[in-house]
Amino acid sequence: FALVAAAKDAPLLVGLLANNDPSARQYAEWTGKTLTADGLRYELRTLDDPIDVEASLRECNDDPNVHGIIVYYPIFGQVESFSGASQDDYLRDTVSHKCDVEGLCHTYRTNLYRNVRFLDYPNNTRKCLLPCTALSVVKILETVPTCYDRSKPVGRHMEGQTVTVINRSEIVGRPLAAMLANDGADVYS
Repeated sequence: FALVAAAKDAPLLVGLLANNDPSARQYAEWTGKTLTADGLRYELRTLDDPIDVEASLRECNDDPNVHGIIVYYPIFGQVESFSGASQDDYLRDTVSHKCDVEGLCHTYRTNLYRNVRFLDYPNNTRKCLLPCTALSVVKILETVPTCYDRSKPVGRHMEGQTVTVINRSEIVGRPLAAMLANDGADVYS
């Protein structure tokens, strides 16, 4: 609301929906309600043909008025792609790290798996985004005194802990396993 008082537009998040999944539509609607209630702008762009998503993503990446992008998956599901495991994976990698609000684009995923925590080394003022569901599990574990030891240095808070992650998805399981390993845990996935 301070932006409005200063005669500046609030940040704009664009949601891209290109499927008939009722859960994805509901999630998109809740996203809009939440952002609007918080004084942010939200624009849901519904695409009739999934093949148009890539062009729309590139448009959003290049539009200086778009500050964030969220894509409501699945679009293609597990349909194979020439550029990776699935077309949805390719689309995730098409989102620019400058507009990625989910921490799932190639830049953020690569940094996560390499334990690179900042975008601007050596200044270290711009943290990388992390996938929110996996991060929420880490935040819960941080509250367990016998699990997360903040007296140890960064990267060793979970040293000596053994964790099993039963999920290998690029959205939750693999990022969670990487985050826990980056904090020093022995992870089995």
